[in-house]
Amino acid sequence: MYDVIVIGAGPVGSRVAHRLAGRGHRVMVLERRPQVGEKVCCTGIVSEECARAFDLDEGVILRRANSAKLFSPSGKLLQLRREESQACILDRAAFDLAMVSRAQGEGAEYVFDSPVSDIAVGEKGVRVEVSRQERRHFEARAVVIAAGFGSRLVQKLGLGELTDFALGAQAEVETPGIEEVEVHFGQKIAPGFFGWLVPTRPGRARVGLLSRHNPERYLRDWLESLQAQGKVVSAESKLSCGAVPLKPLDRTHGERVVVVGDAAGQVKPTTGGGIYYGLLCADIAADTLHQALEQDDLSMKSLARYEREWRERLEWELKIGRWARKLFERLDDHRLDQLFDILKANHIDEALLEARDISFDWHSQAILMLLGRAVVAKVMGIIRIPF
Repeated sequence: MYDVIVIGAGPVGSRVAHRLAGRGHRVMVLERRPQVGEKVCCTGIVSEECARAFDLDEGVILRRANSAKLFSPSGKLLQLRREESQACILDRAAFDLAMVSRAQGEGAEYVFDSPVSDIAVGEKGVRVEVSRQERRHFEARAVVIAAGFGSRLVQKLGLGELTDFALGAQAEVETPGIEEVEVHFGQKIAPGFFGWLVPTRPGRARVGLLSRHNPERYLRDWLESLQAQGKVVSAESKLSCGAVPLKPLDRTHGERVVVVGDAAGQVKPTTGGGIYYGLLCADIAADTLHQALEQDDLSMKSLARYEREWRERLEWELKIGRWARKLFERLDDHRLDQLFDILKANHIDEALLEARDISFDWHSQAILMLLGRAVVAKVMGIIRIPF
């Protein structure tokens, strides 16, 4: 019997496996795909804070960014720039493989091409069913679900489902030399959300967007527009698609079970970024499970420590982010253009850059600072800030 079975070999699942195996626990990781390193619908941008905190290898970083251009629906420009690097653009395939390698280096076992069909929790352990050509099962003292958005296993275990989410589409494209990250707003591009153009290697970039519906159609239309503007060489690109949770599960633990990462909804509602928050929660999950395994107490009450600690760390950010997301989705193109004018005319963009406590990952300070300005609040249609 294993101590812990981790379902999902993405960065978050591998981080849990790495931390637990490194403390001497017997860990197995089950992954439905034949291998990791395949294309995923992820922009792959993390902060320098994240890169330092998790000691990311330089080999997985394609380039660094210290600036971004923001475009309003009518093409008005705000340029945000700091002297020091703010973000790292990752090679997602290399990053995923590196996280697997770290976990394997500590003794974690990986079994690929193994989609999990069922989990049965008993008094003495957990039985995990794997659907392959021949059905197999594995047993462990506890299980971690890190299988990404929409895992049916979460619902089967009575932990609810992720009901608030956005849909994303992304393509790898050839560019004539885009050097800065670009973020584009507007109903024609990504209603209620935004599109991105992120340079990766010389002459290459990731183009993508989020929306509530039809992301592929919006992205095809936008790619044609970008080609007409000379920003991409061709609009004909293979798209990858996925879903991004915007609100976490009401409960992310149970008897002998914890849920982490996108499967738990531990994602920034403002941008849809989930790597950093997922890794933070992976460490909390590993610490909680280590203690529970040592004490031989994997009850729901014991694992509630995980729930308390990750919410203490992230819930304020998630709450403010969800509120801001709802406000933003109400804005039409006219109001978005007004907002750009106000930010520029009142030097609010400069104030945001000068505020050193405002960062790439922690958005609540920036949101409250923005909405505390009467001119911004008026455009957003806010009577009062509820926090």
